[in-house]
Amino acid sequence: MAVKIRLRRIGKKKNPFYRIIVSDSKFPVAGKFIEEIGTFDPNTDPSTCKVDAELAKKWLANGAQPTDTVSKIFKQAGIVK
Repeated sequence: MAVKIRLRRIGKKKNPFYRIIVSDSKFPVAGKFIEEIGTFDPNTDPSTCKVDAELAKKWLANGAQPTDTVSKIFKQAGIVK
């Protein structure tokens, strides 16, 4: 099972809000997921992100692969160097 850490869009049209989730790569983005580990709000200036660092490090240690956008968010949050 290939596990990915990716963004799941919630929010209204032209007002995006994202949840950072851990899911199987075979599931659709808007479908079933394993665990929610944070949120990302690009509407504020600067963008705000809240990530549970312990959960993120646990999933990264277990082999979950973050997407490009999520890895940038983790770098800003100081989770990954």
